[in-house]
Amino acid sequence: MTNTLVVLIGPTGIGKTELSLRLAQVLKTEIISSDSRQIFKELKIGTAAPTEEQLNIVKHHMVGTHSVNDYYNAYEFEQDVLKLLDKLFLSHKNVLMTGGSMMYVDAVCKGIDDLPTIDPELRQEVMDMFDNEGLEAVRRRLKILDPDFYDQVDLKNHKRVMHALEVCLMTGKPYSSLRKNSDRKRPFNILKIGLDMDRTELYKRINHRVDIMIEEGLFEEAKEFYHLKDHNSLNTVGYKEIFGHWDGEYDTDTAIELIKRNSRRYAKRQLSWFRRDKDIKWFHPKDHEKIINLVTSELNI
Repeated sequence: MTNTLVVLIGPTGIGKTELSLRLAQVLKTEIISSDSRQIFKELKIGTAAPTEEQLNIVKHHMVGTHSVNDYYNAYEFEQDVLKLLDKLFLSHKNVLMTGGSMMYVDAVCKGIDDLPTIDPELRQEVMDMFDNEGLEAVRRRLKILDPDFYDQVDLKNHKRVMHALEVCLMTGKPYSSLRKNSDRKRPFNILKIGLDMDRTELYKRINHRVDIMIEEGLFEEAKEFYHLKDHNSLNTVGYKEIFGHWDGEYDTDTAIELIKRNSRRYAKRQLSWFRRDKDIKWFHPKDHEKIINLVTSELNI
C-alpha cells in the first residue's frame, strides 16, 4: 500500500507546532521540519525551534542538523528528505512534514532544479557589484547573459536577480536553461493541510510571538553571531534587524518594531505563495478536530 506524506503548512506564528505534535501522535509517526532556519543548531529562539520537551514528545528530523557556518539550500534539503523518507516509510505508513519555508516544501513535494553551489568569491563579486553599482548594474548583466529569464524574473527582487546572475557566471550557461520547471513524480502520496486565519488575528499573534522571543533572549542569542552577520544563514528576520541596530542604524525599540513588521510581511508572502497550490486544504488553526478527522479519513485510519 502506498505511503503518504502529510504536509502541514502555514505562515509564521500561526500555530503549526502545537497541531503537528497532536497530529503526529494520532498518526503514530515522526515529524520532518521544513523550516529552512531550524536546520541551524545555534538558532533556537529566533527560529522558534521545537523545545526539548516537544522533541521528547515526538521525534523530529531536520532540526539542528547543521551549523550556521554551513551552506545549505533547498536542493540539498530535497535530497536529504527523500533519503530520510525512504527509511521512515519502512516503519511508518505515514510521515508528517511541517514548516513554512516555501521553497523547502516545494522541493520535497514537487522537486527542485539541481543548480550549482556558487563559489564564495564569485558570490562576493556579485554582491560588490550590487553594493557599488546598484541593482540596475546586476540587471543589465543578467539581461546580456540570460534575456529569457530577465523577461520572467521580478526585477525588483534583488536576491533572485543576483542569484540568477551568479548561476550564469558560475556555469557559463543561461540560468533559464538549467531550470526544468516540471514537477517530479514521487513514489508516495502527498496530503497537504494549510493553516490560515484573519489577518488582524494573525498579525497580533506574530507581534506577541516576537515579544516572547525578546523576553526569552533573542538579543543575547543574536549577539553570539554578530561577527557572522554576512552569512546567508543569518540573513533571517529577527537577526538581521538586531544586527542593523548594532550597526548604529536605529535604536532598540525600532529594531523590535522592524522584526514585527518584517515577520508580518514574511507571513503575507508565505500565504501568497501557498495560495497558488490548489492541492492544499485550508483550515483555521483552532480546527484541530476537523483537521484530524479529514486526515484520518483520507488515510483510512
